[in-house]
Amino acid sequence: MHKCFVYLVGFFVFDIYFNVIFLFKCFTKDQFVLSGTYKPRIRCYDTYQLSQKFERCLDAEVVTFEILSDDYSKIVFLQCDRFVEFHSQQGHYYRTRIPKFGRDFSYHYPSCDLYFVGASSEVFRLNLEQGRFLNSLQTDAAENNVCDINPVHFLFATGTAEGKVECWDPRTRNRVGLLDCALSSVTADTEINCLPSISALKFNGALKMAVGTSTGQVLLYDLRSNNPLIVKDHQYGLPIKSIEFQHHLDLIISADSRIIKMWNKDTGKIFTSMEPEYDINDVCLYPNSGMLMTANEAPKMNIYYMPVLGPAPRWCSFLDNLTEELEENPESTVYDDYKFVTRKDLENLGLAHLIGSTLLRAYMHGFFMDIRLYHKAKMMANPFAYEEYRREKIRHKIEETRAQRVQLKKLPKVNKELALKLIEEEGEEQQLTRKRKQKNMPSLLKDDRFKVMFENPDFQVDEQSEEFRLLNPLVSKTSEKRKKKLKLLLEQEAKEQEEEEEPEGKPSDAESSESSDDEKGWVEEVRKQRKLLRQEEKVKRQERFKEDQQTLLKPQFFEIKEGEEFRSFKDSAKKQKLMKKTLGDRLKLEEKLGTLNVSDTTVGSKQATFRLKKSEQQKKQQEAEKQHRQERKALRRSAGHLKSIRGRRQQFH
Repeated sequence: MHKCFVYLVGFFVFDIYFNVIFLFKCFTKDQFVLSGTYKPRIRCYDTYQLSQKFERCLDAEVVTFEILSDDYSKIVFLQCDRFVEFHSQQGHYYRTRIPKFGRDFSYHYPSCDLYFVGASSEVFRLNLEQGRFLNSLQTDAAENNVCDINPVHFLFATGTAEGKVECWDPRTRNRVGLLDCALSSVTADTEINCLPSISALKFNGALKMAVGTSTGQVLLYDLRSNNPLIVKDHQYGLPIKSIEFQHHLDLIISADSRIIKMWNKDTGKIFTSMEPEYDINDVCLYPNSGMLMTANEAPKMNIYYMPVLGPAPRWCSFLDNLTEELEENPESTVYDDYKFVTRKDLENLGLAHLIGSTLLRAYMHGFFMDIRLYHKAKMMANPFAYEEYRREKIRHKIEETRAQRVQLKKLPKVNKELALKLIEEEGEEQQLTRKRKQKNMPSLLKDDRFKVMFENPDFQVDEQSEEFRLLNPLVSKTSEKRKKKLKLLLEQEAKEQEEEEEPEGKPSDAESSESSDDEKGWVEEVRKQRKLLRQEEKVKRQERFKEDQQTLLKPQFFEIKEGEEFRSFKDSAKKQKLMKKTLGDRLKLEEKLGTLNVSDTTVGSKQATFRLKKSEQQKKQQEAEKQHRQERKALRRSAGHLKSIRGRRQQFH
């Protein structure tokens, strides 16, 4: 039956990314209204024209909607912000608000009343003829999730959060029945961890009613009995989101967010099931046809066509011809029980004398023979074929395990632990690249640029150095394991014996748990390494102190450079004594030396003049400048004998 499914990708789609078709209902045979979330909008499609008729944007997401007329001229939308929005053929018509957040509503045609249920114990009634709210129906539940009205006798039923269904008579506004579905849904085969609440409700005819729970059970009731006729479990523990009745084959179509199941309403036997790629929000069965449409968490709507349920709709009648062409009629072929053999195969089996008899049927370059005769002849010709096959399989398994080992010949003389680490990482990367289908990166061991690092002892990694221990605090654990493994490999290399079985190691789960523990203990390892380094430094300082005490101090001699005079150490001693004196004593000493001159001013304040000491280089430079000025002065000629011409000018009369 599953092979007869044909998946049809229709034109029902929301173009903007992240748009999700949330709910839809068909109101005629040729038109559909769909509601989407983000951005909240509705679209109407005309299947007769295979095109979109209109699109309208809303202020909030649509929880559910109902079409009150035969076409799209009267539509009521219940939105998530407690508003009820009415649309006409032209567009938005009116908007009102209900007292509590709504979850579902139903329309009572005889009285033109809308019954709203939601996060309240009351059922709100809005009369569309009078245009006002009527007295509410008070239920015993804390909250109501779903509701429905029987199309025959107009009995109103609401499903509560406590797992009960209350039935009300709209004429007298009194409760006429109560069903405890939560208690009835618990059977010997079901496992329930919480109290089941009602998540779906659907009437079928005058006496049948199907109830879906939040724990994944579907209960079929006869209104004349308190016990369910049949209980069907989806086995997923997900809330039932939609229930539909298929009258042609007496099927019930129930759906949760993961799977759609079709089962017989009398026996409960599974007819078929479908698991779409995306989560399901609602299911709609096209009237009088075998087409099933799902609103799911994806831009496109899934459409399924099953010819067993009914013919294809008028707007896609080509599906009938398509399914007829794809219909599979399994017929046994003529040579299913025969084995094709060549003349050489017959000679190997010792059956060449059968050529020309009725046991062989000539075909192309060989013959067909009975498969049973072939197996018997092969067993007689080679009775140890199974043993050879078994040995060959074992040999292949051993070769596969050997290929996963570390090649001993590749271990270099220098930095063996580093090479072993690189080989292990290379094996892990190869496994990841196989899964991701990526190209393998070249290994450092095979790269000529890093060949010296594994040949020259100068490049040996010192794992006891302070920098290495602080940068790699967790290397100690892994290095110990690697040393053990390296020791085993060296022992195997010395013995030069190949073992058929691979040495036992830790499973991948243990390694992953150890790696996670290493990551968690990163800070602790750093602290331990720092503590060890401090202790080692302290021990080194104590050893140096002991060595200093044991050594004898000897006088040291220094050689004076040529052209310099030796100055005694008295100057430095004088400077140290001078620095220890007070500021007043130092001023008095500087006055005696002539470097400080203190005098009184006319105002009454003190004026201090400091004369800094000059270095020998500065003194030499000053003497050279003074001598240069004297030479310039001696060479200068006097110009006093020249008189000004300006004084000789006569005055103007």
